[in-house]
Amino acid sequence: MKELYTRALSGTVYVGLLLLALKWQYALLSVFFFFGLVCLAEFKKLIELKSLIPYFVFSLLFIVFGLWKTIFGHTNGFSEAIQILLVITIFVLLILIKDLFSEKTIPLFASKRFIITTFYLSSGFVFLILIANFNSVFSPLLLLGAFILVWVNDTFAYLIGKNFGRQKLFPRISPKKTVEGFLGGLFFACIASYFIAQFTNTLNFTSWLVLGIIISVFGTLGDLIESKFKRQANVKDSGVIMPGHGGLLDRLDSIIFAAPFIYLFLKLITYVS
Repeated sequence: MKELYTRALSGTVYVGLLLLALKWQYALLSVFFFFGLVCLAEFKKLIELKSLIPYFVFSLLFIVFGLWKTIFGHTNGFSEAIQILLVITIFVLLILIKDLFSEKTIPLFASKRFIITTFYLSSGFVFLILIANFNSVFSPLLLLGAFILVWVNDTFAYLIGKNFGRQKLFPRISPKKTVEGFLGGLFFACIASYFIAQFTNTLNFTSWLVLGIIISVFGTLGDLIESKFKRQANVKDSGVIMPGHGGLLDRLDSIIFAAPFIYLFLKLITYVS
């Protein structure tokens, strides 16, 4: 019972901090900058990278893309820079997905460690900020909707998998995940997308429905990839900053991985409409 209370308290603090930060653009930047540094420290430990360079790269990417107009006084080149970052990031994430399915262990040679800390983790936080400031307009409800879909997917994947799961989804990496749990999380994320569309007045239902699918699929892949990194490092959690939950990366791995794909979809529907 004590562990349940501890888990609930740390989870409440995390969610409360996130919700408060969504009210003001610079508060969100500050909170996600802190979250990013913590996740980066946890991830560096997982992949045994001792260099301080990733902190510099993360700070540079985060500040430049988060404060582009403030720094340069205009938005010239901003869209092009995002597109370049998006292409490289998605390419690196696709390689990680390939490693998940085709490699017994994820190869971690020296240059790859720097590549994935930059274009997997650092870029993930950059795109979270870009989603909240989509088309240079502070739109926190877009980011909130994405987080809600992650939470709904994770919650129902766990509940349905625990009570009805029989077929293992990826037993080598995460023995507790089941196909039934994945489909249950996807189903309820799709239902949640209807209510998000109704109450946020941001995107139409079809767009939120597609986002629900994107988040369920890529969020699950992100969780599995982080689980594989943890398995290679022989640890249960990425850290201890959230009592009862583990590390901050354990809570954000799904949304970090899904963020570039969410942003890509938002850009696509903007061009189509």
